Amino acid sequence: MSKRRSPPSSHALSWILGLLLLLGSLSAQAIELEQITLGFPDATRLSEVEGEHPARAVHAGDTLLGYVFETDDIAPIPAYSGKPINMLVGIDLEGRLTQATILGHEEPIMLVGIPEQRLIDYADAHIPHHVSERLRVGENLDAISGATVTVIVLTETIMRSARRVAAEQGLIDDPLATPPARVRQEVFEPADWETLVGDGTIRRLHLTHGQVNEAFAGTPAEAYASSAAPESAFIDLYLTYLNAPSAGRNLLGDVVYDQLMERLDEGEHAIGVMARGDYSFKGSGYVRGGIFDRIEAGQGNTAITFHDSDHRRIVRLGIEGAPALTERDIFIIREEAQFDPGEPWELGLLVRRATGALDTEFVRFNAHYSIPEAYVERFEPPVEEALWVQVWRDRTFQIVILGLGLTVLTAIMLFQDVLARHPRILEPLRIGFLVYTVTFIGWYSLAQLSVVNILTFVHSLMGNFSWESFLIDPMMFILWSFVAVTLLLWGRGVFCGWLCPFGAMQDLINKAARRLRVPQFEVPFALHERLWAIKYIVLLGLFAVSLHSLGQAERYAEVEPFKTAVTMRFQREWAFLLYALGLLAVSAFTHKAYCRYLCPLGAGLAIPARLRLFDWLKRHRGSCGTPCQICANECEVAAIHPDGRINANECHYCLDCQVTYHDDRRCPPMVKRRKRFEKATRASSKAGGVDIFPADAAQGSGAKLQRIPTLQEE
Repeated sequence: MSKRRSPPSSHALSWILGLLLLLGSLSAQAIELEQITLGFPDATRLSEVEGEHPARAVHAGDTLLGYVFETDDIAPIPAYSGKPINMLVGIDLEGRLTQATILGHEEPIMLVGIPEQRLIDYADAHIPHHVSERLRVGENLDAISGATVTVIVLTETIMRSARRVAAEQGLIDDPLATPPARVRQEVFEPADWETLVGDGTIRRLHLTHGQVNEAFAGTPAEAYASSAAPESAFIDLYLTYLNAPSAGRNLLGDVVYDQLMERLDEGEHAIGVMARGDYSFKGSGYVRGGIFDRIEAGQGNTAITFHDSDHRRIVRLGIEGAPALTERDIFIIREEAQFDPGEPWELGLLVRRATGALDTEFVRFNAHYSIPEAYVERFEPPVEEALWVQVWRDRTFQIVILGLGLTVLTAIMLFQDVLARHPRILEPLRIGFLVYTVTFIGWYSLAQLSVVNILTFVHSLMGNFSWESFLIDPMMFILWSFVAVTLLLWGRGVFCGWLCPFGAMQDLINKAARRLRVPQFEVPFALHERLWAIKYIVLLGLFAVSLHSLGQAERYAEVEPFKTAVTMRFQREWAFLLYALGLLAVSAFTHKAYCRYLCPLGAGLAIPARLRLFDWLKRHRGSCGTPCQICANECEVAAIHPDGRINANECHYCLDCQVTYHDDRRCPPMVKRRKRFEKATRASSKAGGVDIFPADAAQGSGAKLQRIPTLQEE
């Protein structure tokens, strides 16, 4: 009968798949070895290590050199782009960094702008710092101008992941380990033996001969059972923690307790072990070998043995009601045991029974101990502080100055009607705020908002939204929060007219040009309102590209000159520099030409601004635009239609039209009103006995005037 054979093709396919897997694993290891030669030039092989965090051990032959790992597997901290920077990091056995290689990132400032080599050099600057060091940008490390958020995240990514691996592999103490409980030295109550046993200060382990015989049942030592009465005491053992004053002072007395505490070094603890019965917990083996082989303390995974140098005898107990105890001893737990008095622990009692000339059997009995809560103070486990919290704390000065500036701007918006009546105050106030925006918000804090922020936010909402990626830059977060509020209240003009550093540059340049009588060129309104559409087309184009590749959209977002003029402070390649300077030069002849026609950020802000709640810009009903065109002709961004309507989507909220609105020397309705007041004043002075009102009832009047009804206003 012939055997059924599998098709040859299935065997061949299995061999091919196995060979491919083998070659793939070998090539992966070869690639990894090539990658780590910068940090471990003598490395010959890698091996897996146990632990929560994926890392690989680096060996030179059989000698362990250190560990390498990818930061994305351990501390994937979102950077400016909303995505982490992946690093290959190496640490040696002393906990020092040996390698910090960038494997990948999507930071927009590095994609187009700052040379990649500068970020590589910055990463290399972390070597050979220790993982426990507190590295700060601007102190231990030189910052990269224009990429502050990126380098802060890079440093935290390296150090946080390195600390986690080093702690897990035992190179450093775990910084997130719960601090041990502290013994409260101030807690002491005089008490007798019965009270301390009753409240758990002293714990008891009572064993009878019968219990011990049962423990050896089923072992070779069962035949050597004790002949003593089963109910008689094998050992009656008492256990306590002596560092606690309520235990130590009551048991030992004040003098002995104080002497004991003085002899203990920092991190050392004393336990009291006392017993009576037929079995000795000390035995005699420690006399020959110096080790107490019948008792062993344990806490968690730590076993604590005692030597003769850890032992002290208690000559007599200083407490009332104590039973007659034949053994009274103190054992000291040394610092290296990392003993935590607040955690449960146990004392193991080993009972040995001979089964022959050379053979013995052991049974272990445990006396468990938990300290009364009143004796210790517990601490909350440390929590790894979020990076954005550290950044906000480090930038307190910038946050305060920005907060003051935004408070001033809020006051300007709330009291705009009052300021518009006093242009001598409003004009220098506005110029001063524009200078503040360029210098502090722009060049000092590098807080220039960008359409890239909008694209990143939209993609974050579409994917895994994380507040941490937005909180990482406090200046940007505060500005965006403020802009969101002002969009809802007044529209996009508050940002575009007051808070945009590049817009402020254009505004100041145009003001200087006008002072120097540089001729101004204005586009005819019919063409002007059609050119508005360009910035919306640019915005939609960038958004469409971002759906395919956010990185590619960030490259095309260079249509914004913000990175060159503000973030990089004009320190870029000549092409970018000429583009930014060209736009600023154009603004000297046409006020804010870039903002009007090209800015995708302004377009992005104009869309939600249509939901604004207030329209505080006043117009004279029936007069503005029909026929008066003063405000329309003087509006520097041409946001006023010929019919007098203000296009809130294009208005930059400079308040110039409001100054004109209240000016009774230039605004025709206000001029007419002033003349009516003056005519009424002259008539009242001739007739006499007419009610009069102060001169400030109509601006510019120099006499007391009669009240006359005002024009209706929207």
